[in-house]
Amino acid sequence: MDWGQSELPSPVVREEVVTIAARRMKKVAFPSPGSRSPVASTATPARSLLRNTPSLFRQAVTPRVPDVSAILAPGGRTPRYTQTPRNALSSLNLDDSNWTNSMYASPVSGLENTSFFKDDIDNLSSALLKEDDPGEAAAASLFPEFLESFVKHSSAVFELLDDYQSICQDKVDVLQSVVLRAGQNSKTAGVRWLLQQENATWRLIVSLYRDRVQLALEDDIMTDMVVPSESEKVVVEHLFQRDAVIRQSQLVIDWLESIAKDQIGNFSDNIEYYAKNVCWENTLHTLKMRRKSGTLFTVPLVTELDPDAPLRQQRPLADLDREDDARFLKNLFTLIRAGMTEEAQRLCKRCGQAWRAATLEGWKLYHDPNRTSGSLELQPVEGNPHRGIWKACCWRMAEEEQLNRYEKAIYASLSGNLKPLLAVCESWEDCVWAYFRVMVDSLVEKELMSSGMAHQEVETLPREYQEANWTMEKVFEELQASESKRVLDETKEHYHIIQKFIILGDLDGLLDEFSDWLMDSKPLPSHLLRFMAHLVLFFRSLGLALKEEVCVDVLKAYVSLLIRDKQTDLVASYVGQLPTDIATAQYAAFLETVTQPELRPRCLQLATDASLDVSAITKLVVETVRERDDAEFTHHSQTLTGTTKEDLRKIDVIDWLLFDPAHRAEALKQSNAIMRKFLALQKHDVAKAVFSKVPEDSMREIYRQWSGSCQTPPLPAEDENAIREHLCIRAYLEAHEAFTEWFSHSSSVPQKPAPVPEAKFTERVANEMKEKEYQTSLSAWSCRLDALTEDVKERIYNVLLFVDGGWMVDNRQDSEQDTERSHQMASLRSLCLPRLTFLLLSVLQSSSRHQEALRLADIISSDQHRLYQVFSKEELRRFLQKLRDSSLAPLDRGLDPLGYELQP
Repeated sequence: MDWGQSELPSPVVREEVVTIAARRMKKVAFPSPGSRSPVASTATPARSLLRNTPSLFRQAVTPRVPDVSAILAPGGRTPRYTQTPRNALSSLNLDDSNWTNSMYASPVSGLENTSFFKDDIDNLSSALLKEDDPGEAAAASLFPEFLESFVKHSSAVFELLDDYQSICQDKVDVLQSVVLRAGQNSKTAGVRWLLQQENATWRLIVSLYRDRVQLALEDDIMTDMVVPSESEKVVVEHLFQRDAVIRQSQLVIDWLESIAKDQIGNFSDNIEYYAKNVCWENTLHTLKMRRKSGTLFTVPLVTELDPDAPLRQQRPLADLDREDDARFLKNLFTLIRAGMTEEAQRLCKRCGQAWRAATLEGWKLYHDPNRTSGSLELQPVEGNPHRGIWKACCWRMAEEEQLNRYEKAIYASLSGNLKPLLAVCESWEDCVWAYFRVMVDSLVEKELMSSGMAHQEVETLPREYQEANWTMEKVFEELQASESKRVLDETKEHYHIIQKFIILGDLDGLLDEFSDWLMDSKPLPSHLLRFMAHLVLFFRSLGLALKEEVCVDVLKAYVSLLIRDKQTDLVASYVGQLPTDIATAQYAAFLETVTQPELRPRCLQLATDASLDVSAITKLVVETVRERDDAEFTHHSQTLTGTTKEDLRKIDVIDWLLFDPAHRAEALKQSNAIMRKFLALQKHDVAKAVFSKVPEDSMREIYRQWSGSCQTPPLPAEDENAIREHLCIRAYLEAHEAFTEWFSHSSSVPQKPAPVPEAKFTERVANEMKEKEYQTSLSAWSCRLDALTEDVKERIYNVLLFVDGGWMVDNRQDSEQDTERSHQMASLRSLCLPRLTFLLLSVLQSSSRHQEALRLADIISSDQHRLYQVFSKEELRRFLQKLRDSSLAPLDRGLDPLGYELQP
């Protein structure tokens, strides 16, 4: 397996067992007696980690005492983390022949008695394959799971990120099973890759920001210390303790190596070498056979088998040995790339190259504890006292053109030689690892030089190495200028861009990228948007300075995604993270999309739980819907008929204000506003539908709510005027309904039976019976018409003579001025009162009640009611013309124009 060619598995910052296989073992296997619980962290930080405290800013700060024995190792750890000892590695037993079984846990090792675990995943993957998009179906639960985790760990941010990683890894495991069945080119493989990248990024954030937060907490107590030049190890320990750049650079290296280690998986179980314990056994066999036979070489071959023989004699090994060597060196570099130096040494010993295992030991910093301990008992000396010589040799080996490129890369990684190392780096992660390895190596050597402890041989290395001034920013600038097309393409990937800015600590640059992505016409993957939203929330929880407008845009985009995907239960919690005014607008927009009546109370309860302003939200929902149609109030001649979908939405939207009795006053105001528009358009049936939505006890409830809040009468002016307006509208609707009933009845006059000429006796009898029935029906009809006429007259007069100032006139003038409402109410008076007057006039004239019709003129012209002010000149002219007809009718009956008897 080529480590540079396979897909990127999820990384694990190596604070505990880091391979995926090992993590799977931890989930099901019993812990060893000496180990900690699999749930607890097995990291041994040099200072207290933030995860151990329930609150971010409550932990005790302890000084950094890093163990640099593991810092500069190819598989090194930062001073933050030391590797949990494993029995198989507690001592490097190079004679162990069963190295693959002891060093690499199979993905199913430890699960012999837990076959149900594998069966569950298999059954789940089989079910998912039946979906149209198995990847999305499997990962859909990430959205509620992330919210659940966010709520659960709201005060412990690093526990929250650990939970995010665990959730992502579980989904990757499930998707991996699906991909094995669906194929690497399926959509599911793409979703898996996104989640692997997300998991890797969360791990990077945890690693770096634990250090950065702790550094911020310790700034006030950290002081410059004079470091005694005891040994290389002590000097470098203090360097890592005080220099955040080199410490965090090593954290990045650890992170990248953990990614590679997960990527390796259990490939070592499948490595086959023909050699058992002898190096170059094919060459050895050939040499022995030729010595016995005494024949000469037909093909040039080395005559000696010391490690330098091929280079010294300029002769090759046997073909099979060269193939084995090439494969061996590539796998050896793969182990070093993954930070698995001890495993690499074991591989060397297993293949009969113990000398090469020894060359991988020379990096260790020298330290003699006996010089400062003051103890009579001698302690073992650590490290390599001739490290300078070793390093110079490694550098020259990396420059040797005749060596295998992976062999050169191995020694380049140990000596800080960048060019040979980059020659075998194929991916973005590989190149970043190479640059950061070289940067840390360079910074360490500079520190040793400045402390006067540098080896003379190191000073013989090329000037460009000694004078290199590496920074994190320079590393990524170099990556942008890479000659590899693959690396250049990968630098443009979303997650690699995020990782770059996280490493640099450039949050402004990261948010600028987020802004550009959101403005791009191409939609972002849903899981990337989820990651961006939770990353912004994490940064907020740390109290970091951020570009607030971009953070808001990210959260709004995520909320829009949740609304689009019908994630109803999740919306409120994320809307609650927005500024109040924006949150109100966003949740109101969401509620507009909720059409199922059974979901509406749930949505309002979720808003309450998220501390949203439910009153303002429901008000905005109704206002948005009712104002969507911006048609102005129209005259009656421009009547719009029929109920539109928008009308139905306006009827339906009132429900949002009726769930909570505390919102009843607002429900009354908003329903009044909607009905005003419908009355202006003469959509009386629609207005009645809105009116029927408002509970009959609304006015009583408004008074109860007011008194329940320990307030004394009177009501606020706005509420009192809304109640009066509601009564005005009810009076108008009742008057219009009464007229409609009258008109319908008056149009259904019983039909008089037609006389039958020259009818027979039986026919005349039948005709007389029909006549009697007709007279009876006509009498009943007339009685009913008179009653309806009286009802219409009463109800229309209730509108025309509405108490306390008139119809659609506020009784309280101390309310907050609402110009639009005042204009609409005045317009309704001009539109509706003349119409009702004409209707009443037509009813009275049709009923031959001309005297009452003439008295209507007194009411219209009365200075008490001043109804004439709402009539236009044309309407007054028409009104007087109709009154003329009522004056002529009495004259025809011998009465005066007012309907009274003429005086002699």
